[in-house]
Amino acid sequence: MPNASLVIANWKMNGNKALAKEMVTSLRDNHEQFQAVNVVVCPPFTLISDLTRECYYDDIAVGAQTVSEHESGAYTGEVSTSQLKEAGVSYVLVGHSERRQLFAESDEQINQKVKATLSANLKAVLCVGENKSQRDAGETWDVVSQQVKNALQGIAPESTGKIIVAYEPVWAIGTGETATPEQAQEVHEKLRALVVELFGEIGNKLPLLYGGSVKPDNAKELFSQKDIDGGLIGGASLKTDDFLSICQAAQG
Repeated sequence: MPNASLVIANWKMNGNKALAKEMVTSLRDNHEQFQAVNVVVCPPFTLISDLTRECYYDDIAVGAQTVSEHESGAYTGEVSTSQLKEAGVSYVLVGHSERRQLFAESDEQINQKVKATLSANLKAVLCVGENKSQRDAGETWDVVSQQVKNALQGIAPESTGKIIVAYEPVWAIGTGETATPEQAQEVHEKLRALVVELFGEIGNKLPLLYGGSVKPDNAKELFSQKDIDGGLIGGASLKTDDFLSICQAAQG
């Protein structure tokens, strides 16, 4: 049986009002098929209000794809935690590989964003993962563990209830390649030991998600791994039927 309890959709810079309505309607109409699964949708900023309006009475949470580490000020184009809260957001993706690579987010900045997110009583979804050259060089765990340690530096154990870690091997994002369930579990098992080392026994309750070309045909096997608690879904979350199937796979 799958252990998954959390499935997060990351639409990236995709989607529109029609998709927002279609997605929420589909999730609402089929909710009995995945009642034990928490579902979160992270649309572009411009669609957050549409999602929150559509799922106001439904058991669907809305997330943001990034946030500023600053609370306010002359930061053109940025969005603060207080603005996200006012819009109805409850989850924030932090440190996604595309933010690291394309927008040069540093480990220090990601740490600041995690702290800002937690201080605002929002849930931080910390994204970590290695690229293909790092995996080929046998550096997967060195890279992933360092990313986690740097991002969670200075975080108190009592904040772990608002932290989710999503392992996304960069080489499997949008490429069609997927880590085998065994490869994913190997990293997740080490992640579990690491968060317990950092935070004590409470780390056993910290959700660990897998992301990287999760699809309806591989979701159930991935979610059945001992230390995989759900998924961060990219491309498949833009297709209503596919995302619904993944939510159903998480239910078992």
